[in-house]
Amino acid sequence: MEKKTIAEHTEFRDDSFTKKILFKQGDNVVFMLHFLPGQSLPAHKHPGADVYLMVVEGSGEMIVDDNVVQVSKSDVVHVDGGEMFSYSNTGSEPSSLYVVLTKIPDERYAKEI
Repeated sequence: MEKKTIAEHTEFRDDSFTKKILFKQGDNVVFMLHFLPGQSLPAHKHPGADVYLMVVEGSGEMIVDDNVVQVSKSDVVHVDGGEMFSYSNTGSEPSSLYVVLTKIPDERYAKEI
């Protein structure tokens, strides 16, 4: 067992959002993303993976394949790795996302392509 605290993996920077890895095992990773108001995560994909995001604090806007969703504390979102995804802190307070990225088994990924 390994225990970590989110507080020890929290850092906000004026020049850009931050990413703090909590756990990494094989192709799976758990990390925190931290955004000051106005900061954004550029649109991107994670082919061959599932991405789960929980808003730990703050609020913002997620865009998944051109679908705009407002999110706030305690919201949880699943993004398929083939979907284009971005996030912006559109609120007035800092925001943090807890992210779990898991590799899709090869046989399932092959069916999605």
